[in-house]
Amino acid sequence: MNNPTFSKSVLSLFSGCGGMDLGFEGGFPILKDSFNSIMCKQWGALPTGKNWVQLPKTGFNVVFANDILKAAENSWVPFFEKNSLNRFQKKSVVELVKAAKDGLFSFPKADVITGGFPCQDFSVAGKRNGFNSHKGHHGGLLGRDDDPNDENRGKLYMWMRAVIEIVKPKLFIAENVKGLVSLLNAKSIIERDFSNIGRNGYLVVEAQVLNACDYGVPQRRERVVFFGFNKDYLLPEALDALSGILMSPKLDPYPFPTHSKSGGSDRLPWVSARSAFVSLKEPSKERNDLSQMAFSKAKWYGTHCQGNKEVNLNSPGPTIRAEHHGNIEFRRLSSLRGGQNKKGDEASLAERRLTVRECARLQTFPDSFQFVRKDETKSKQRYPLSASDGYRVLGNAVPPLLAFHIAMRIKENWNLYFRTN
Repeated sequence: MNNPTFSKSVLSLFSGCGGMDLGFEGGFPILKDSFNSIMCKQWGALPTGKNWVQLPKTGFNVVFANDILKAAENSWVPFFEKNSLNRFQKKSVVELVKAAKDGLFSFPKADVITGGFPCQDFSVAGKRNGFNSHKGHHGGLLGRDDDPNDENRGKLYMWMRAVIEIVKPKLFIAENVKGLVSLLNAKSIIERDFSNIGRNGYLVVEAQVLNACDYGVPQRRERVVFFGFNKDYLLPEALDALSGILMSPKLDPYPFPTHSKSGGSDRLPWVSARSAFVSLKEPSKERNDLSQMAFSKAKWYGTHCQGNKEVNLNSPGPTIRAEHHGNIEFRRLSSLRGGQNKKGDEASLAERRLTVRECARLQTFPDSFQFVRKDETKSKQRYPLSASDGYRVLGNAVPPLLAFHIAMRIKENWNLYFRTN
């Protein structure tokens, strides 16, 4: 599996803080409980202490990333820009496509394009405006008299489509919230629009919903994933297999689950929040990690409000949401409020919500990834991040471990899918 000659470029759109990007590049630590050493032995992952395993580099390299959020830029750049490659563009995809068509900008060549086009308008937790969103590509509202158009937030996948048409990658991978599947015929419309790209079109495999828990992520998070294969590069047998003419599970691009709710059949049990929080100090005792020192001070609003419940430490954590502080779940609540975690060793510890770092752990980001930095005016930090920023970008992110599974599955089958020339 660790082929040193494998090297493929990735162009990342709607990148956020880089969950998909980190997963595709690999080379980060995960919990030992998250690694299935039986099913994934070929990865060559190495133990790094009692509770951690180091994942290998994949051979995929992110050559470009973009997002409109300053918080996304401030979290992405310091972690990924190790060699001052200037790969991140803080511009909307609409702006970039228009500039490219006017000859003012060029997208780099890429073997793969990834993109998590904005999902708020498809989420079951939102207003579900879908394609009729009145939010613009820049994040603000469209004008009062404007009808929803192809630049609205609900149709930004069409601008991802435009980038694919310009770059012509061998493969694209798009992801979104599970709610898209149940919103009228949104999934089939998006699959159809993606399939008509270019001269011969792209073979778009029917989208599936992946549960992050099934891949060792200690969080209940479901995402719908689209794969599109450039027909100009596909081998004949891959074309037949992916289009359903030839049944071949070996060529299925979706990664095989490594975990299940109860384990069994070589699968490990889902990873619990308790495992995810291993070795973390209480915020009052932490001195170095600002992300662990920072947590929402929002009061408890009652059990009828979203996010005002206590995390069950014995199961995967809740879905991390990109919302205000009152929607961040509690690490522990008092018994009067239905809490179960203020017992035993934790009986004397304060009632509080999850820290930013605890949310990052549930998302499988490594502790070396910073989500809180001091204000620029006080410390001259070039990339400041508040706790609110950290919560927001984490809630928007793809779990890196889930993305890693996708990347390794594609790497495994690359030469079975595509011609070498």
